[in-house]
Amino acid sequence: MISALSHFLRLSVHSTHPKHITTTFMQSSSRLMEFKVKDLMVDKRRLVQVPDNATLADALNTMVANRVIAVPVAAKPGQWLGAGGSMIVESDKQTGSARKQYIGMVTMLDVVAHIAGEGDDSESGLDKKMAAPVSSIIGHSPEGLSLWSLNPNTGIMDCMEMLSKGIHRVLVPMNSNIENISGPELVESASSYAMLTQMDLISFFLDRSSHLQGILSHTVTDLSAIHDTVLALTSQARVKDAIKCMSKAMLNAVPIVEASSEEEDHKQLVDGRNRRVVGTFSASDLKGCHLATLRSWLPLNALEFVEKIPRTPLFTAASSTPGRELVTCHVTSTLAQVIRMVTTKRVHRVWVVDQNDGLQGLISLTDIIAAVRSALL
Repeated sequence: MISALSHFLRLSVHSTHPKHITTTFMQSSSRLMEFKVKDLMVDKRRLVQVPDNATLADALNTMVANRVIAVPVAAKPGQWLGAGGSMIVESDKQTGSARKQYIGMVTMLDVVAHIAGEGDDSESGLDKKMAAPVSSIIGHSPEGLSLWSLNPNTGIMDCMEMLSKGIHRVLVPMNSNIENISGPELVESASSYAMLTQMDLISFFLDRSSHLQGILSHTVTDLSAIHDTVLALTSQARVKDAIKCMSKAMLNAVPIVEASSEEEDHKQLVDGRNRRVVGTFSASDLKGCHLATLRSWLPLNALEFVEKIPRTPLFTAASSTPGRELVTCHVTSTLAQVIRMVTTKRVHRVWVVDQNDGLQGLISLTDIIAAVRSALL
């Protein structure tokens, strides 16, 4: 157990300590130390999952129906080595015998990247791709390379440590059979699990904003929360090429910038800095598409896709706003303002722009968590 934690803590993260660390920060830290992961799990819904023999079409339909962008894959125990060497087992509450093992995580981007990959693009060819078992694409993206659980008794600072490394979601045992353990684990046994995401943690920050006022009132620049380098799609990039680029670059979302010329290579990601942002192409939005719709939209350019998505029945049913708003901030925005943006608009990154909508950088959920944690430390 401890070796898994030690290995995890050796992972590096880019962060710098923010300026103006005050007594207020220290007081905020002591109050936050009292919270544990289980405090974030109140009223969490049941775990959405798919079996290892489910087809990719089944997995896509499950994610679309439940409005999620990732699902754990469950298999019969003892038949698979879990992603990253994990052994996360769901056991019978009465007998303790293993019922299933979670062998990895599959995301919306994994499935759609498989659809848009090389091969037959005809209707029959896409049907063949979607008939592949979901277990066949585990590990095709960084998120699928490991599967972590986080004990409910883990302190909030250790939880922040884990989710500030770029890990987007973890399984949390609701009644662990392994005693006296806290922190991230590759081995776990419990009768049920729930999912904890980066968004859950950031929503917790907002709910406990009174404890963090000394941090949240600072600008994102002061807190070193901005990534200056941003890869982007041009407005002429096709959906299929966009998905391939994102999968290759291991990105779940990219900004769409105005195309500069017809000679520009629209099949590749470009340096987006100082170019005008006109939209966002995100794997999260793909959960607004049924398979038949997605097939017909692969040849569209990315900007057309972004304009069509808000008008789909699935997107409209889950959104209170009529369109897909471009979510941006400025270098002078406070962290509190950015957190309200991501939690209200349910986006996983905010583009930092100048007064002319020229792209200056981005702030992801990972950046937000890392900035809060760094300030508290």
